[in-house]
Amino acid sequence: MKKKPAGPRRRANAGAKSRTGVRRTRARRSDVPAEKTGHALRWNPDPEDVQKSVVKLVLSLIEFIRKLMERQAVRRLEEKTLSAEDIENVGVALMKLEETVHLIAKRFNLTPQDLNLDLGPIGKLH
Repeated sequence: MKKKPAGPRRRANAGAKSRTGVRRTRARRSDVPAEKTGHALRWNPDPEDVQKSVVKLVLSLIEFIRKLMERQAVRRLEEKTLSAEDIENVGVALMKLEETVHLIAKRFNLTPQDLNLDLGPIGKLH
C-alpha cells in the first residue's frame, strides 16, 4: 500500500476534465462576473445598501400582504359578509397602510415599481 503524503491536501485534478468531459475549475462562483453567469449581482455589504435592501424586501412583502387583504375584503364585500362599518374601517386601514408603505419607500428612494414582486407563473404584483 502507498502512504498518503502528510500535510494539507490539494486537489490534484482541479482543472482536469472529468468523465463527462466538463472541465473542473477552482474558481469560485463569486469570482465570476454576474454578466457571465446570468445571476443577479451578489449582496453589497455597504451599510447604505444593506438598509435599502432590507427596506425593499420588507416593504415588498407588506405590499404583497396588503394586496391579498384587499382582495379578501373585496370578496367579503361581494358576499355581503361585512357590515357598513366594517367596510369603512377596512377601506381606511388599507388606504393608510398603502400610504405608509409609499412614505417609507420614498424615504429610501424606492418607487412603487421597486416594490413589485415577480410571482412567477402568476405574474407581477402590480
